[in-house]
Amino acid sequence: MNQVPGDEVPWWSQPLPTSTTPATSTPATSTPAMSTTPLASARPKLPILFMLALALVAGVLGGGVGYFAAQYSDDRVTSDVRGPFTDTSDGRALTTSTSTIERAPGSIAGIAARVLPSVVSISTESNAGSGTGSGFVIRSDGYILTNNHVVADAANSTGSITVQFNGGKSISAEIVGRDATYDLAVIKVNLTNLKSLVLGDSDKVVVGDSVIAIGSPLGLTGTVTTGVVSAKDRPVSAGGRFDSQNSFINAIQTDAAINPGNSGGPLVDATGAVIGINSAIASMSSSRGQSGSIGLGFAIPINQAKRTAEQLIATGKSSHPILGVSLDLQFAGPGARISTLPGAVVTGGPASEAGLLSGDLILSLDGRNVANAEELIVAIRSHAPGDKVKISYVRAKKTIEVTVTLVAAPAN
Repeated sequence: MNQVPGDEVPWWSQPLPTSTTPATSTPATSTPAMSTTPLASARPKLPILFMLALALVAGVLGGGVGYFAAQYSDDRVTSDVRGPFTDTSDGRALTTSTSTIERAPGSIAGIAARVLPSVVSISTESNAGSGTGSGFVIRSDGYILTNNHVVADAANSTGSITVQFNGGKSISAEIVGRDATYDLAVIKVNLTNLKSLVLGDSDKVVVGDSVIAIGSPLGLTGTVTTGVVSAKDRPVSAGGRFDSQNSFINAIQTDAAINPGNSGGPLVDATGAVIGINSAIASMSSSRGQSGSIGLGFAIPINQAKRTAEQLIATGKSSHPILGVSLDLQFAGPGARISTLPGAVVTGGPASEAGLLSGDLILSLDGRNVANAEELIVAIRSHAPGDKVKISYVRAKKTIEVTVTLVAAPAN
């Protein structure tokens, strides 16, 4: 698909002819190229050997955790010794110890205990097959937030959606609204008095913050993993095979283990507040199928997700901010160059009103350097229609700064 004058070149479109620039990563020359993989997964059928391996790992971990607790317990752990007991086989006395652990509300266990009741596993059935993903309750009257690619198959064919809560209760769900641009969807179950999660402020997240990812990787419900925020503002893509587009995400990067099936689950901070929605993982482009976690997971910032969810609940649709230009995806950077095709700057649009012209090279938005067209797109999409942004650009070797008021994209 060639550029369509009058809007940003959609990231899901093909670049200008002969372009081979990847939209999601800049691989190091010493390693294979990497791409991002959406995390909804086909429902797994665990082979016997895999189940045995899981059992073995669980046994090994159990011993390790016991040793860790014994060696690193604090003054909130109390212990008493019961016994002796007699082993009737040889008469030797056995001693057993029981511990009462007072887990602080801010501990990983304490946070998980509060969050898990609001996290759900989502199963879909459609003509395309079955799949699983995750989601979480955002309103007590049954509204659940997840990724669009988790439910897209069921929405675009004769399909069904089933939600399973952490306690095991299952119930059917309906789609309230979907937004493929941001890879978000809201579904609803016919239940009330649900426990909703607290939504945090993703703008306040900093690199190094501790985080917890919760979801249903590989269909294993209620899985909790931990890590830190590795980076912010990563332009990555995610999306489903039935959508005409993927989604550029201005993502939070984390090293918490995230795998297929985690899509739509919450990424929470050290207070238990949701700061992101787990959506994609990095994988080697040469690998076949979906790979597991390699310590590079990506989440949609909750501030963006909250705006979109509120719109979907209110109207079933959401709006997206645009600059009103077409970008040249063949341009290697640094910066994002406005296309020289006719109509690349929409007459009367935000960029036009601010004086931008075809061929201008945009270097930054609100002080954030722009390496390429994809970074500019995600930077714009992190805002809302009506927001004013400062754009720095170069024309004829002269750097110019202007203020632009973003507008909503025309409805499809």
